[in-house]
Order: sequence, then C-alpha cells, then structure tokens
Amino acid sequence: MLDMLITGGLILDGTGNPGFYGSIGVIGDQIKIIRGDINTIEAVCTLDARGKVVSPGFIDVHAHSGLVILSDPYHQPKVHQGVTTELIGIDGNSYAPFARPDDLERFIRLNSGLDGDPELPFRWSSVSEYLTLFDRKVAVNIAYITGNSPIRIGGVGWNNQRATGGEVENMRSALRESMEDGSFGISTGLDYPPGSFADTAELIALSNEAARLGGIYHTHVRNALGDRYLDPLKEAIEIGRESGIPVHITHLFRRVTHDGGARPILDLIELSRGEGLDVTFDMFPFRFGGTRIIIIFPEWAQDGGPDKLMEVMRSADGRERLRKEVTPRGRGWDEMWLTYFKRPNNIQFEGRSVADVAETLKKHPVDALCDLLLDEELRISYFADIADHGTLADFIMHDLYMVGSDALLLGDYPPPMAYGTYPYILAELVREERKLSLPSAIRKMTSHPAQRIGISDRGLLIDGMKADIVVFDPEAIKSNTIKSDPKRFSSGIDYVIVNGTIVMDHGTHSGALPGRALRRGQRG
Repeated sequence: MLDMLITGGLILDGTGNPGFYGSIGVIGDQIKIIRGDINTIEAVCTLDARGKVVSPGFIDVHAHSGLVILSDPYHQPKVHQGVTTELIGIDGNSYAPFARPDDLERFIRLNSGLDGDPELPFRWSSVSEYLTLFDRKVAVNIAYITGNSPIRIGGVGWNNQRATGGEVENMRSALRESMEDGSFGISTGLDYPPGSFADTAELIALSNEAARLGGIYHTHVRNALGDRYLDPLKEAIEIGRESGIPVHITHLFRRVTHDGGARPILDLIELSRGEGLDVTFDMFPFRFGGTRIIIIFPEWAQDGGPDKLMEVMRSADGRERLRKEVTPRGRGWDEMWLTYFKRPNNIQFEGRSVADVAETLKKHPVDALCDLLLDEELRISYFADIADHGTLADFIMHDLYMVGSDALLLGDYPPPMAYGTYPYILAELVREERKLSLPSAIRKMTSHPAQRIGISDRGLLIDGMKADIVVFDPEAIKSNTIKSDPKRFSSGIDYVIVNGTIVMDHGTHSGALPGRALRRGQRG
C-alpha cells in the first residue's frame, strides 16, 4: 500500500523535458512513478491533481533563512511559493563554525540587518551542531554552505590584514572540518567585511581545499573591484581556474549603475565555460534588491568588527569622514527604503526612504543612518531599485541560470522576492510573457540547483528520489506581493510535500515540520 497517491496531473519531472500525464506514489519519504492502471492501487491518502502540474519541490540556491527559520520554523513565505529546500550560509555570512561564543554573538549583531537577530534559547559552535537545529524541526530542508567570514574570523580575526601562511592552513583545516560535518562548499560575500578582507590568493587556497572534497564556490562577487562591471566576475572565474572548483555566481544581473549591458556579462560566463570551467549563476526576477544597510559603509569603518563600526559612527571625526565617503546604492537616497526596526520610536520609519527619513529628522542622510543604526544596534535592512529591469529576462532565460530568491524575511517591508519569487516567474515569465517554457522554468527551480549544490536525491520526480513535491495550477499561480503591501502570500499552489509529508494542504500550511538538514555526501 502507498502512503500517498497523486493522480491525474501533468508531471514535469524536473529534467526540462515535456510533461506527461500520470500518477505519483509516495512510500515513506520516497517517490514511485505509477505506470498503468491505478484503480487497483491502494493508498492511505489520495490527492487529485487533475488540471494541475506536479513537479519536484523548488530549491532556493540563495536563502537568508539561517536564523529566521529557527525562530519561525513554519516558514510560510517560502512554503507558499513551493520551496522545499534552501541553501543557507551564502554571501560568506554563515553562522558556523565559531569556536568562540563571543565571536558568534558579534557576528549575529553585524549581520542582523541581513539575517535578523531573533531571540534563540540555544547556541552552537560547529557546523554539525548547527545543522542539528534544523533536522525535523523546520518546514523545509536545509542545505548548508560555509561562509568565508566565520572561517576568517577564526583564523585571522576581525581586522583587515593579509593572512599568513600558517593562518591560511588553519582556515583550510576549519573549512575541511566543516565540510566533513556536511557543508557543501564555501561561499563568499566580497562586499561584506570581514569576509571581504580576504584577497584572491586566500580565496584560491580555500577553494582548492573545498574542491578536494567535491564542494562548490558560491560567490557574491567583489563589486567594487576594477571597472565594477566585468572585473568582479573575472576574479571569481580566476578563483575557479586556479583552484579547480566549480563556480556559482550568485545574484548576477546588470546593475542600473553599469554602462554596459547584459551581453558582455553573459559572454564572459560563456567564454569561461568554453575554457572548460564549470560556472553557473542565479538571480531573482525583480529589479529590487536588499541587504543590511551597513554594506554602504567603507571597509575602514568596519575594520575590527561591529564594535569598531559603532565607535566610528559615534565619533565626530568618523562622522565627518563618513559624510564625505558614504554614497547611496542604486539610484539615490530617495530610492533606498528602510525596514526591520525594533525600537518603538523608530517603527515610524518602516518602509520609508533614506531621503524621507533624513528630512523628517532634519539630518544629513549619513547622520540619520548612523543615529538609527546606533539606536537599533546595526540591525536595519534596506532594499533599493538596483537591477536593470529591461535585461533581467536575458539572465533568467539563459541555460546556465537557476533561481535564487535572495529573500530578506525581515521587517514590515521586505523586498518582493521574500514572498513572490517562484510564482512570479511561473506567472509572468512563463504564462504571460512566454519567455520561458514551463518545463524549462521548472528545471531552473529543481534539478539544476540540486545538481549545482550537490544534492543527489532531490530535484527530480523519478523512482527512489525523496518525495519533495509541489502541485500547482499553472493558470492560477501568482505572486501577490507589491511594494506597498509586500507580506502577501502567493496563490495557486495547492500542495507542498516535504519528505513525503504534506506541509501545505489546499493552499493552507498544515503545521508539519518534516524538513531535514541535508549533508554533503549523504542521501537524505
């Protein structure tokens, strides 16, 4: 007898091939494709998928859920999008390993505007300890990649200094241990101190260690490098070339500040593939992107960690220098919107632009930000109009593309990817604009990211794979988030199944928490 039988749907198996009509059985946490007559098959639970698409669960290769999901394990914004697995630890900003508890606390504070700082009744040090916090305690599966920031903090410290040979070897050892604990490789966020203090040679050495164990290099590139256009990508490709590691460039797009278009960026990626390098990329489908607001502060102000940054912001000399050097990201202060305030006196600034807040406070924008950041202990997030909307589809349609939401699940005004990434692609780019076929879009959400991360038992609907499944109406699926009211769940998804357990039933979260911590080299 089957535990579950899904009948009558159009099955898109994740390969990119055209779909077929049939039935899928679930036995325990595994899939069984049903061929032939189903009338004699018995099942504990039968789901009618007539008129619907049945696909593998969606895999997010860029998820900022490393702390948020621990405080809210139901993870409804992502479950309502059909996400069943997330890769966390991206942008170099992961939460293990940390040998010293005070370093973990300082890093949570530094990164609170990106991943939040929820009150958690537990702490950890190793990757192994951290992963146990997710196993069968959250709604979706969690895959982990080790950020270079904790590796560097442990090996070099919080300061901007070149690593010695001995320090590099110690960092390689820490990375090796984290991968033996289950990490899928190394990530970097080369606009985020202290990880950004690493030079190319250091990153090649770490990537070489990760490559030896079959890991990947997942990188937010160093956007301030050289021409700020192609040179950041060339560094990532050089790291792959010199270390032999597969390279994944995250949130790759043409910025509104770029003079060049999308084609030179894609040409560079394609040229690297022609050399025999393994390079892929992801992107979210919106022109708005966000992160912790302290990203706009220069490296010298963050040389020493969060305490040093707050000291700079408190000092008259520091403020004067910051006013001269700090500039808005994207189009300007009036198109950078703030969120994630906890102090009652600051809630009034939720969703408002930096320019508007500065005008209200009668302060220079940099002074306004410094005062708010000091009051909020660095936790403020922002989002801005940063991506050229006219070229986004050029990246999304490319064969090397896969979906990464880069979703900030913080504050009252998160950017749209938090609630609408996957349905937006399926509704707008597939159904309405027909820029992608449905099988191709599903592949970019399922088997392609599984292959890239190194998850061998998910992303496809074939016999023996883990039962992560989404059932949705291709004519009704829709992203409902809008800038003025962003926290609106997507619609059109009937069922989300994780490890054979129904997590969303007829569009409503079931309350189940069957997610698992996925570990490199282990099935399921």
